[in-house]
Amino acid sequence: MGQLIGMIIVGAVIGAIARLVKKGEQPIGILWTIILGALGAGIGGWLVGVFGYTNANGGVEWLRWIVSVIVAVILIGIYMSVTSKKK
Repeated sequence: MGQLIGMIIVGAVIGAIARLVKKGEQPIGILWTIILGALGAGIGGWLVGVFGYTNANGGVEWLRWIVSVIVAVILIGIYMSVTSKKK
């Protein structure tokens, strides 16, 4: 249960930061912000691990956070392009 709550919190933070970084209007709700942020955190953490990054000093894993935000920005862009209404 604690992992689920942690994933929701991290997803909300990563999603909110990604929406701040992404320019323009993003007509998505808080639920999708959390979902896409959590997916970005998961995929970003996996990508950093694939390239062999380890946090040797035990501090904040800045690289993991930065990659997670970048992935979340990409996911938000994909979501917006898939759900956009054609005019």
